[in-house]
Amino acid sequence: MGWFTKLLKGSDHKILRGQYHGKYGEDRIWDNHHSSMDDLTDIEKEDIDRAIALSLSEEDHKGKKVVDYDSQSEDEELCKIDDDEEDEHLVKVHLDEDERLAKIQQEEEERLAKIQQEDEHLAKIQQEEEERLAKIQQEDECLAKIQQEDERLAKAQLEEDEQLARAIQESLKIGSPPQYDNGSSILSFPHLFPPGYRICAGCKTEIGQGRFLSCMGGVWHPECFCCHACHLPITDYEIPTNSSGLIEYRAHPFWLQKYCPSHELDGTSRCCSCERMEPRDTKYLLLDDGRKLCLECLDSSIMDTHECQPLYLEIQEFYEGLNMKLEQQIPMLLVERQALNEAMEGEKNGHHHLPETRGLCLSEEQTVTTISRRPRIAAGYRAIDMITEPYRLIRCCEVTAILVLYGLPRLLTGSILAHEMMHAWLRLKGYPNLSPEVEEGICQVLAHMWLESELYSGFGNDGASSSTSSLSSSSPSSSSVSTKKGKRSDFEKKLGDFFKHQIESDTSSAYGDGFRLGNQAMVKYGLKRTLDHIHMTGSFPY
Repeated sequence: MGWFTKLLKGSDHKILRGQYHGKYGEDRIWDNHHSSMDDLTDIEKEDIDRAIALSLSEEDHKGKKVVDYDSQSEDEELCKIDDDEEDEHLVKVHLDEDERLAKIQQEEEERLAKIQQEDEHLAKIQQEEEERLAKIQQEDECLAKIQQEDERLAKAQLEEDEQLARAIQESLKIGSPPQYDNGSSILSFPHLFPPGYRICAGCKTEIGQGRFLSCMGGVWHPECFCCHACHLPITDYEIPTNSSGLIEYRAHPFWLQKYCPSHELDGTSRCCSCERMEPRDTKYLLLDDGRKLCLECLDSSIMDTHECQPLYLEIQEFYEGLNMKLEQQIPMLLVERQALNEAMEGEKNGHHHLPETRGLCLSEEQTVTTISRRPRIAAGYRAIDMITEPYRLIRCCEVTAILVLYGLPRLLTGSILAHEMMHAWLRLKGYPNLSPEVEEGICQVLAHMWLESELYSGFGNDGASSSTSSLSSSSPSSSSVSTKKGKRSDFEKKLGDFFKHQIESDTSSAYGDGFRLGNQAMVKYGLKRTLDHIHMTGSFPY
C-alpha cells in the first residue's frame, strides 16, 4: 500500500494546492485536477475511488456523531428545563409551607396570648376574692371585738350597778332615799353621771347631770317614766313604795305598756279583746254584759250570728284545705257572756278555759239565746237595742252547735271558731276520750295555724312562721280565702300577733303545755301523722 499512501499524499498535496490556488482562480484548480486524473491508471483510479468512498464514509460517521451529539445536547437542555421547573415548583411549595407554618405559629401565639390574658383575668378575680374574704374576715374580727367590748361594758355596768347598790344600801343607814333594784318590774335607784352620758328613752333628749332611772332596757328622766293609765311619773316621790321599800311598776308582756300596780285593783279599764290598759280618758264601747271594747278592736268586731257566717265558711274552707272536711252541718251561734256560761253549765263533759270561756262546742240538746241583730251604739259609747232569740239545739250527731262570744275582733273570733271546730272534728271522727292536755292542745294548734295563715295571706311572708310554711303547702284554700278580705290595718296585724302570743305564752297545763307539745309534734311529724298517732294512742308523738 506504499504506492497508495504516496498517491494519497500526492493527491492530498495536489488537492490542497488546488484548493489554495483556487481561491485566486477557479479555472486553474480544475485544470490541474483534470490533468492529474488523466495520467492515472485504471487500478490507481480504482484505489482512489475506494479511498474517496472510505473518506466519505468516515465523514458520514463524523456527521452522525455530530447529530447524535446535538440530540444529546437537546435532551440535556430539555432535562435542564424540566429540572428548573421542578426547582421552581419545589421553591413555591417550600414558600407555601413556610407561609402556612408562619400562620399556624401566629395563631398559636395569639391563642397563647389569649390564654395568658384569661389567666391574668382569673388571677385578678382570685385576688379580688381573696381581698374580699380578707375584708369579711376583718369585719368579722371587728364585730367580734365590738361584741367583746359590749360584753365587757355590760359586765362593767353590772359591776358598777352592784357597787352603787351596795353604796346605796350603806347610805340607807343614814337616812338617804330608799334603794331600788334593777329588775323587769322594779326601778333602779337614780345615779349621777356626767352630762351627755345618757339619752332619755322617753323624751329622747340628753339626761345631763342629775337623777335618772334605769329600767325596761333604757334610761329615763324620773318625770318621763310615767304610768300609761294615770300619766303620773312612777317615782319615789309620787307613788308610795311597797313593803320592802321598793318602787314597783307593771308592764304588759306584749304591748309593753308600763303602769302603776295599783291600777290592777282600782277598776282602771282594760279592753276585753287586746287586754291593753288604756289611759283614763280613753273611750271604750261598753257592752251589755259589762265588757269594755277599745275603739281599735271595735273597728273589726263581729256583733251578730248572721255577720259571722262568712267567717264560719272561711274556717270550713280552711279545714277542707287540710283534708279535714266536716260533712255534717253544725250550727254556729254568737251569744252573750251569760248565755255562754249557762250553756257551759248544761254540758256534761268538756274542758273550758278559765277564768273566761269565749267559745264552746256543745254535744247536749238544750236551748240557748243567740244574737240575731247587732246592737247600736248610743251616747256614752254604750251598746243598746240588741235583739236576741232562743235557739233550740237538736242532736243530729255528736255535736249540736258551736257557740262564740259576740263583740270580739274578726281574728280573735276566727281563732275561737278554728279551736271549737277542731273539738267538733275530733268527736265526729270517732277519736277516743282524750285528756285535756291532748284535746285542748291540738285545738289550740289549729287556732294558731289559722291565725298564721291569715297573717301570712294578708300581710306577706313577714307574718308567717315554720308552721305556716307547712300549712301553705297543704292548704290550697288559704290563698283563695285571702281574696275575700280587704287590706288590714297595721293595728289588726299587731292584734293578730297578740292573739298568737296569747296562745304561745298560755301558762295553763291544758291550753299552754298542751299547745306546745302538740305544735312540736306537728312541726316534727306533720299534722296528719300527729292526728293518726293521737287516734291510736290518745297522746302526742315524741
